[in-house]
Amino acid sequence: MQDFTLKIIQTIVAIPAGRVATYGQIAAIAGNHRAARQVSRVLHTCTSKYQLPWHRVIGAAGKISIPKDHTAYLRQKKKLEQEGIEFGLSDTIDLSLYQWSGQ
Repeated sequence: MQDFTLKIIQTIVAIPAGRVATYGQIAAIAGNHRAARQVSRVLHTCTSKYQLPWHRVIGAAGKISIPKDHTAYLRQKKKLEQEGIEFGLSDTIDLSLYQWSGQ
């Protein structure tokens, strides 16, 4: 496994319950601010193996990146709500309240 992939995994695991992080934020913390798509790939391929809290990773606009008509969208929203995260208009998460600082 590449160092960068391992850093992505470690960063995702570190996101505490009740907080979210963006794909780009995770990429930057892991060492490459331009690798948001790599974060998505790692989530897709490694979530089960490493028990990643995939639901805590969202888009930079404060929205779930999965299309609303997909069952995984509702599953992610429900998991976040169970952790106390509230959704505003257009199912947006207020990043000023819920975004993890990365520390």
